[in-house]
Amino acid sequence: MNETLKGLSEVVKQRKEHFEEGSYTCYLFDKGLDKILKKCGEECSEMIIAAKNNDNEELANEICDLCYHVLVLMAQQNLAIEDVVAILEQRRQKIGNLKQFHVSDHNT
Repeated sequence: MNETLKGLSEVVKQRKEHFEEGSYTCYLFDKGLDKILKKCGEECSEMIIAAKNNDNEELANEICDLCYHVLVLMAQQNLAIEDVVAILEQRRQKIGNLKQFHVSDHNT
């Protein structure tokens, strides 16, 4: 697992357990799930716009913002990053996991 993500995940979990004045992460936990979900949605929208605008520097920044807020969401819901990584590993090892494409008649 990427040590940067693991380390950030640990910091986020620590902020959940121990309030620090002036911490944005603590602010999010204090405001609760609705605020965390709102931020995830906002960052996702900003990521989409950056991709649409072909601005890779902005896209990378928005992906980072989204990843951070997803880590906060995971901590809020008591979901460990190791659990998500385990599922990704399982999916990586699957072969033949393509969805079937269906031809549809858009005229009906």
